[in-house]
Amino acid sequence: MNIVTISFFLGIVGLTLLVTYIAAKKTSNAKDFYTAGGGLTGWQNGLAISGDYLSAAAFLGVSGAIALSGFDGFFFSVGYVVANLVVLYMIAEPLRNLGKYTLADMITARFNEKKVRAMAAISTITIVILYMIAQLVGAGALIQLLFGIDYWIAVLIVGTMMTVYVLFGGMTATSWVQIIKACLLLFGTALMSFLVLRQFDFSIVTMFDKMATATSYGDSFLVPGLKYTNGFDSISVLIALVLGTGGLPHILMRFFTVKDAQTARTSISWATWITAIFFTLTIFLGFGAAAFVGIKEIIAANAAGNTAAPLLAEFLGGNVLLSFICAVAFATILAVVSGLVLTGASAISHDIYGEIIKKGVLTEKQQVLAARIGSISIAVLSILLALGAQSLNVSFLVSFAFCIAASANLPVILYTIYWKNFTSTGAIAATATGLISCIILGAIGPNIWSPTGNAIFVGTPLFPLTNPAIVTVPLGFLAGYLGSKLSSRKVDLEIYEEIQVKSSTGINVSDVSH
Repeated sequence: MNIVTISFFLGIVGLTLLVTYIAAKKTSNAKDFYTAGGGLTGWQNGLAISGDYLSAAAFLGVSGAIALSGFDGFFFSVGYVVANLVVLYMIAEPLRNLGKYTLADMITARFNEKKVRAMAAISTITIVILYMIAQLVGAGALIQLLFGIDYWIAVLIVGTMMTVYVLFGGMTATSWVQIIKACLLLFGTALMSFLVLRQFDFSIVTMFDKMATATSYGDSFLVPGLKYTNGFDSISVLIALVLGTGGLPHILMRFFTVKDAQTARTSISWATWITAIFFTLTIFLGFGAAAFVGIKEIIAANAAGNTAAPLLAEFLGGNVLLSFICAVAFATILAVVSGLVLTGASAISHDIYGEIIKKGVLTEKQQVLAARIGSISIAVLSILLALGAQSLNVSFLVSFAFCIAASANLPVILYTIYWKNFTSTGAIAATATGLISCIILGAIGPNIWSPTGNAIFVGTPLFPLTNPAIVTVPLGFLAGYLGSKLSSRKVDLEIYEEIQVKSSTGINVSDVSH
């Protein structure tokens, strides 16, 4: 640890704490805490959404996956970018028009039942915790590499800081921390990509030619099949990534931070371009790490490959670039986990406590206090789980969260908006089936069980796919369909017609005088 490293870290931490201090003065009620008062512009929210994407899993996990697995690692990048189109064309505007603070608000606009809200909240909390573990594992690996401190201490440091941001600054602080770190990360990634290209004489053709012989895998490094030897596995991962974004609660919650549906659409347009640029650049990071650092060295530093990008930074620019990239990655993790804590807290405080237990009868002060208690609860649980997940690649953890989002949340969202015969029984069935099937198949899959000891437990996996989305997503949609068809409940067509009007215009039919 030297003065350069300390300076970069203190600079970024100081900047984010200043933002939190300013935001805390503007956070006086529940709307400010949950949605930043709905005052973000399209480009601001677009950068903030991009900030949620450009997480530790994206920067550390994807670059590490490409470095270790070549083309197969790039699946994550493709999935993340294409996923934005699903949100843009099918979800962004209806969600903004129907919801208030959370995903459950949007669903209960049609089915105002406690069971439906409870299932949506449970799904949200599960996804948030998985995503949080991924960020905290990445943070632990990063700080352990840079400062040489124990993994558990690094996780506690990040966990404490993220809780501070949310407790005092709410969504306003979280959004601006996301915007700042997205800009820093884009700059850092572009700089590293430029330096990698310089090593290949600024020729992409030369880079690919050299990568064919740069690793022990030879040409196999540049074609599918190195990691995902089963074609169904590749398809399953892409299904999870492409469809999962449409059900990720911390992404969807961001559409409530803008004033109207048109601005929500502008937000996702900005996010699409920014993420497309970033994930294209991860190719250079992954290839550069494999070529100049070496796969053996990457694995020696971190078995899951999560430190490939920092090690490449050290090769390209010495300790100065390493310190800067690690500081930016640290800011990336802090920003993303802050958003996740806020999303999980909203499910606990707003959905479970506020709407189910207290039946919506809370003062503004009680709502904010409940949100802060929920934030602490989510943070503590995630930290405890992250301490035992050090051996997992953060990209896998995130892809699994995407799988749950695509299987449990997306069917309910699409059916709620677009299918008139959908019922509350179908909503509960879809969420429960998608969630439970993901957890069961994931628990018996190759990321948890491995004969060679490369997973948490040693043993033969009972389910062959690393990501079960190819099975669980159809199950979620089928459960929603069958639950609705077999339900004894009658469909309230009047509510559905009102949902159709409100999702398209933002106007309640009942509020329009005839």
